[in-house]
Amino acid sequence: MAPAVLITGGAKRIGAILARAFAGAGWHVVIHYGTSRREAEHLAASLPSAETVCCDLADGNAAVAMIGTLAARLDDWRMLVNCAAVFEWDGPDGIEPAVFAKAIAVNAESPARMAQTFLNSARAQGGRRVVQLTDQKLANPNPDFFSYTMAKHAFAATVKMLAMAASDPADRVYGLAPGAMLPSFDQVDHEHEVSGRMNLLQRLTDPQELAEAALFLSQGWLASGETLFVDSGQHLLSQPRDVLYLARR
Repeated sequence: MAPAVLITGGAKRIGAILARAFAGAGWHVVIHYGTSRREAEHLAASLPSAETVCCDLADGNAAVAMIGTLAARLDDWRMLVNCAAVFEWDGPDGIEPAVFAKAIAVNAESPARMAQTFLNSARAQGGRRVVQLTDQKLANPNPDFFSYTMAKHAFAATVKMLAMAASDPADRVYGLAPGAMLPSFDQVDHEHEVSGRMNLLQRLTDPQELAEAALFLSQGWLASGETLFVDSGQHLLSQPRDVLYLARR
């Protein structure tokens, strides 16, 4: 049987690109979705070995239960990719409580608890892999999308902590930090053509590069607790605002 990978938020955008890459490499792909059932089922039907699972990640207990159910059923579940996230506006002048609560739940609390449950219960040959998708904002913060960025910083802290606590030396926990790759929030394509090049290489970073990095991490060669930045050097710059707004000046 093919090794299994769960990709949260796997129905669309970056998650779907990751799903196709793992399927192409011979993995059984479990595509998590929240509300994108049609897209998830269509994607699963197009892959050699795939299934879908639905869960609202704002409900941490439901997220943990989903992991437990999969762990009991999958014989060789080697990888969890926590890709799902919410990206909603609030700013430095005042946190929006509802935005903050959702960002913390979906972008930090639930994926951290899912990773803990996966590492405690999944059966895997040759070690388990957790990949936490963070953001290049970890090294290059700006005050836009305040709650989102706070949550991603909290989420990033789980990478080293979980790596240090792992009881099985074959297990690995990694961070994967993308830069601007696809149009985000309310951007249109021509705006992304500008903002997506605001990096050291002045190039659009192909999302396939992120998929290739995730496949590399699945092999477990990199030391546990490390984070890879896939952003054409964006995190090495100092950008006072989100590139979404810098591109509109």
